[in-house]
Amino acid sequence: MNGQKPTRRDAMKVGCGAVIGIAAPYFIPARVLGAANSRPPSEQVVVGHIGVGTRGGDLLKWTQLGHGIRSVAVADCYTVRREAAAKAIQGKAYADFRQILDRNDIDAVIIATPDHWHVPIALLAAQAGKDAYVEKPLGLTVEQDLLCEKVFHAHQRVFQYGTQQREAKHQHFGRELVRSGKLGKLSAIEVRAPNGGSGGSTETAAVPADFDYEMWLGPAPLASYTIDRCKPPGTYWIYDQSIGYLAGWGAHPLDIMVWCYDGDQAGPFTVEGTGVVPKEGLYDTVYDWNMTLKMADGVKITFVAGSDSTKFIGAEGRLELTRSSIRAFPKELVPNDLPPSQHAPETATHIQNFATAVRSRQEASSPLNDAVRSDVISHLCNIAVRTGERITWDPIQKDLIGGSEKARAMMKRPMRAPWKLAGS
Repeated sequence: MNGQKPTRRDAMKVGCGAVIGIAAPYFIPARVLGAANSRPPSEQVVVGHIGVGTRGGDLLKWTQLGHGIRSVAVADCYTVRREAAAKAIQGKAYADFRQILDRNDIDAVIIATPDHWHVPIALLAAQAGKDAYVEKPLGLTVEQDLLCEKVFHAHQRVFQYGTQQREAKHQHFGRELVRSGKLGKLSAIEVRAPNGGSGGSTETAAVPADFDYEMWLGPAPLASYTIDRCKPPGTYWIYDQSIGYLAGWGAHPLDIMVWCYDGDQAGPFTVEGTGVVPKEGLYDTVYDWNMTLKMADGVKITFVAGSDSTKFIGAEGRLELTRSSIRAFPKELVPNDLPPSQHAPETATHIQNFATAVRSRQEASSPLNDAVRSDVISHLCNIAVRTGERITWDPIQKDLIGGSEKARAMMKRPMRAPWKLAGS
């Protein structure tokens, strides 16, 4: 030791602007960068971005709005995209995300890759001593979710789930209303999330010259490149890479549910229902789902394809929360002066909350245990639809009770060599 006092970064290692088209996709005003550097270097959270496509590009932009956060590196499988992003932040571009994890000067990573990469990269990040902001959904399987929770806790890493709706004022008010008991004893919760669909070209196409398709596939099964595989909605609706909007969009209203209600932790509950699995085309994740969950405390939860809302029904009142609104009966339960939701500022606040948690070593606003709770529900719904079974989950043992061999096999998936789940 050199006798100097430990810095904030030392503690973190051991303890718990606008996008303008394709030509200049990451232009960030100098005044914004000045704000980001308002803290002394020893107090700045140094960040690397893994995945800077549509969502990742937005997160990169909004990261620059936070005080005391400095983006220094990006990794992406598209050459043009990563170089443009790196130029915008005056940082380094990498084709391989592991080069970001190898850098000792980087405190945290923001992971906004396709779904199948979320947990594998997050696990490697935790083992490399990095905190992580991870876009939803969480894992490709229940096994991945539980392993992520185990590894982040073991390495005392801060985790923030990309469910920025928690930062909205009306969501906070709604949560307090539900938890205060003013709705009376809950009897039902109705959850809706946008639907998936079918289609997508299965015709093999030439891989773009600036695209590392092998790295993009990573642990997913080897598959021919098509024009619809590596862009939305293909990135969300292909079962090799995702479980579809059951998790991809379900993450938002289900997250609000577990934020407001703990019945999924009270004891074993059942999941059953129906859905459509496309038989033709490239897209093959479940859509048109209609699920019923019966909880240990007697609450009945329905989860269906539709809009984006979470409705709580109690003996004394009802409350419905959406991304942009709050509605209650009786109306007097909700004041008229709640500010409207603003998606971009709320995301910037969510990233800022992550940076604050990295500095303080306290839990972030969307912690990993909640991410696991909501994502496991999505996976149980997927298993129930694909097997046609009533699935019973024990939240204490974190395992199925009974279930067929097929259902149990769906709790995990093989990883394509040489990739594996770190920490497994």
